[in-house]
Amino acid sequence: MMDRFTTLMEKCFEIATEARERGDTAVGSLIIAENGEIIATAGEQNRTLDLFAHAELTVIQKAIKVTRSNDLSGCTLFSTHEPCFLCSFAIRQTSISRVILAHRTPQIGGISSRYPILAATDIETWGPPPEIVFTP
Repeated sequence: MMDRFTTLMEKCFEIATEARERGDTAVGSLIIAENGEIIATAGEQNRTLDLFAHAELTVIQKAIKVTRSNDLSGCTLFSTHEPCFLCSFAIRQTSISRVILAHRTPQIGGISSRYPILAATDIETWGPPPEIVFTP
């Protein structure tokens, strides 16, 4: 399974490179379905003047369109960077089951910051947090 994770993370870094080359922040993300099929990919699009064009938010929106559901349980999100608070909220709201990450963002990250909303277990209206894996 780790070889597959490595291949998918490499794809995220390719997407991040494309984002950087067009002048956006170098962040890439993808979502796979429970069967392992890639159902959505997205790079950061911060040059669009859209505050919500984060790679993770865009990939979640694409996955919702593909699955025709706001429930992405069983899906895994891969990202080159730890999701921010906004993206972490969206991950929790869509019940994504697993999040695979490469780089921590301790100032604004939903796991390693002072506000770990992606990993929080004490928010009564949310289900359990996703499994979180940082790749080496």
